[in-house]
Amino acid sequence: MTVQKSVRIGNASGFYGDRFAAVREMLEGGELDFLTGDYLAELTMLILGKDRLKDPKAGYAKTFLRQMEDCLGLAVDKGVKIVTNAGGLNPHGLAVALRELADRTGIDAGIAFVDGDDLLGRAADLGLGKPLTANAYLGAFGIKSALDAGADVVVTGRITDASLTVGPAAAVFDWDYDDLDALAGAVVAGHVIECGAQATGGNYAFFTELPLRESRAAGHIGFPIAEIAADGSSVITKHDGTGGAVTVGTVTAQLLYEVSGPRYLGPDVTTRLDSITLGQEGPDRVSISGVRGEAPPETTKVSLNHLGGVRNEITMILTGLDIEAKAELFRAQFLAALPALPQQINWELSRLDRADAQTEEQASALLRCVARDSDAGKVGRAFSSTAVELALASYPGFSMTAPPGNGSPFGVFEPGYVDAALVEHRVAFPDGVVERIDPSPLRTRVEPDVSDPQSVTATTDFGPTELQPLGRIAGARSGDKGGSANIGVWVRDPQHYAWLEETLDAELLAELLPEVHGLTIHRHRLPNLLAVNFVIEGVLGRGVADNVRFDPQAKGMGEWLRSRPVPIPRSFL
Repeated sequence: MTVQKSVRIGNASGFYGDRFAAVREMLEGGELDFLTGDYLAELTMLILGKDRLKDPKAGYAKTFLRQMEDCLGLAVDKGVKIVTNAGGLNPHGLAVALRELADRTGIDAGIAFVDGDDLLGRAADLGLGKPLTANAYLGAFGIKSALDAGADVVVTGRITDASLTVGPAAAVFDWDYDDLDALAGAVVAGHVIECGAQATGGNYAFFTELPLRESRAAGHIGFPIAEIAADGSSVITKHDGTGGAVTVGTVTAQLLYEVSGPRYLGPDVTTRLDSITLGQEGPDRVSISGVRGEAPPETTKVSLNHLGGVRNEITMILTGLDIEAKAELFRAQFLAALPALPQQINWELSRLDRADAQTEEQASALLRCVARDSDAGKVGRAFSSTAVELALASYPGFSMTAPPGNGSPFGVFEPGYVDAALVEHRVAFPDGVVERIDPSPLRTRVEPDVSDPQSVTATTDFGPTELQPLGRIAGARSGDKGGSANIGVWVRDPQHYAWLEETLDAELLAELLPEVHGLTIHRHRLPNLLAVNFVIEGVLGRGVADNVRFDPQAKGMGEWLRSRPVPIPRSFL
């Protein structure tokens, strides 16, 4: 491919279920060289694994195939190449379906696919147990090879999300494994755009400051674009006329999403998040520069999903007086009446009620009971029907949010690690030739980042303080990392950061969020982003598909933190 000044890489999907029309919007909205789509998450791999159990030909994101039925010809006409991980557990199957689509519609499109990530057949030999799915996170060089060979569409299985962006940039600029800084810069750009509209104002802490409601276009948030240069530096932007905004704040928020310490490990490069420099270059244009890369780790991360059993739940409505007593009465009656006690049963009473309420809903609390067992019979319809049988014999005002239902299977996610040399990363070119992609020859042992002490000593006098919600001056973005959660907290003024760094330590976080008290909390400083990032181990149990927490993916945990009062210097307010 001809080397050029910069390459425009857009994104049209941040998850399986994102806005269907985004592919056409991105293709019609302006100039692009590549369009990417991220369809995979830890939970998605479990969903696709269940699909594959029912039909061995399934296992890929069917939504993407429908989008290509609508837009493949448009992409080819505009010269935009498509790169996506929608192949999921069956990239070959998706590639075949795309080739059939192209033949049926008379579209001349070269389809390639990348696989080798699926380790299920070798899981036991690799020490990974007997999971439902086992997929290694591949890097970008299989995508690069496919594009170098002239592919118009590249579908992959489980690659790192950022590789969707790194692969096209590496192909355009002919990067190799030793171009560590350039690769790291593209990783950062890819991490920013991989979650779609989260980079352009979606899920943004300071959303009230953005033009999200003034017009139909403003409310319809546009998807992001990364303009990447030959040295790996980039500008994040979006198509003109689309809603949302691209600011240093929206980019910072996404950079803090689902990360840990300063070192961001990947199969091609270890990216130093503490080297990033952001700049507002103009309206909806944020530059990313100065990113440094180091050698990647020796091992490759593997996404493992296991079937955990069957789960069922009921939610009772408790209204008016004596809420605690009503909850205790129902718990005792329900447990005594159950035909068989499940292996695990969890109760959660949410006191949403208030005194002297003006509506019945405001006078009500919710009692949620979740049961799990390997025996479907213990948590099937008989479980939830037991609650209904108590309807005329329990607390006053007895009511449920839903009728009895059957239990549903649930899964358990865990990460695994294998020697990168044991993963057979392959690319199948449009002409059918298959090539193996060797892992980076620079692989090395990467020492884990050292987190800050649990308690930080304040040494600066910031003047008189006032008890106010942390969110008055700080933004936050949170998310799940397997059974752990991360909360990235940032401010927009260097002086505010000096206070944040000295004030918000792991000890204070546990006080502000009592649900995490007693858990291991790591704090990492990212001064270049005016941010601190917390990783809370085990708060999500065994992952989103298994845990029964109110917010199973920790998406709202950062906003909960922002709502908690802390003594903020009055000069900041």
